[in-house]
Amino acid sequence: MKSSLDKDDYQPLYQESFVLIKAISLEEAKAKALNHGKNETVSYTNENGETITWSLQQVVDVNSVLYDDFDSSEDIVDLYARHFRNYDAYQLFEPLLSKEQL
Repeated sequence: MKSSLDKDDYQPLYQESFVLIKAISLEEAKAKALNHGKNETVSYTNENGETITWSLQQVVDVNSVLYDDFDSSEDIVDLYARHFRNYDAYQLFEPLLSKEQL
């Protein structure tokens, strides 16, 4: 996710989220991941009266889990999220974004 504001000096904040998705196939999981990310889009007014918008930047990876024992009534469960500002540095760090062959 990426935050945005129509202001020249605004420095965006990014959020990387790890979610657990119940799906029959990787293709279904990818579709659910993309839909989940799009559904997380939100706008709000900050304390300065400016509208901040969080929107999906990219689905980086979808993979299967080691154990398929998914004991939840929900199809998607948020596991972990972290925030950062330097997306260029993140692209260098994340092989799936930097197009590095693993």
